[in-house]
Amino acid sequence: MNYRLINIYNLITEKLSVLKDIPLLVIRLILAWGFWNPGIMKWKNISGISEWYEGMGMPLPTLNAYLSATTEVAGSVLLLIGFAVRIISVPLMIIMVVAISVVHFTNGFEAGYNGFEIPLYYLIMLFTLTVYGGGKISLDNLIRKILR
Repeated sequence: MNYRLINIYNLITEKLSVLKDIPLLVIRLILAWGFWNPGIMKWKNISGISEWYEGMGMPLPTLNAYLSATTEVAGSVLLLIGFAVRIISVPLMIIMVVAISVVHFTNGFEAGYNGFEIPLYYLIMLFTLTVYGGGKISLDNLIRKILR
C-alpha cells in the first residue's frame, strides 16, 4: 500500500514539474505591475518625492528619488520581458529593504495599516528570482539558447 502511494506521489510530482517555470513568470509579472505605478508616480512628482525623502532624513534625497524611480520603472520593464532578472532583482530588493525600514516597519505587519507585509512579499519574490532567475519563459533564456 505505502509503495503504491509513493509511486502515485512520484508520478504526480513528475507531471507537475512541467509547470515549474510558470510560477517564475507569474512572480515576474506581479512584480512588474507592482513596481510600475510607484515608479511612474515618482517620476511624475520627482521634486515631491525628493522633499518626502528629505523629510524622512534620507541622505542625498534628490539622487535617491531619481535612483528609486528609475530602478522601479526599468525594473518593471526588465521583469516583464525577463531580461537581466537576477541583476535587476538586487537593486529592487534594496528598495524594498529601505521601504520596510524607513516607511512601513513602524506600522506593523498588516498591509491594511501600511505595514511591511506587501514589501516583505515583494522582497521574498525578488529573492526567489535572484536565486532561480526568470525561468524558461524569459528573454534571458531565449538569449542563452541562441548563444549555445
